[in-house]
Amino acid sequence: MGKGKVSEGGGSLTEDDIKHMAEKWGMSIEESKKNMLDLLKKEVKDN
Repeated sequence: MGKGKVSEGGGSLTEDDIKHMAEKWGMSIEESKKNMLDLLKKEVKDN
């Protein structure tokens, strides 16, 4: 993992980053994580 949070220009996606995205997306943290997991699974499957 990279140094620093994604929200601060780093390369590590942290719980704080996910919380920030959830707020921006109008979703709960759990909904956001599930959405990201589903998107990642789809991306991996398609490649």
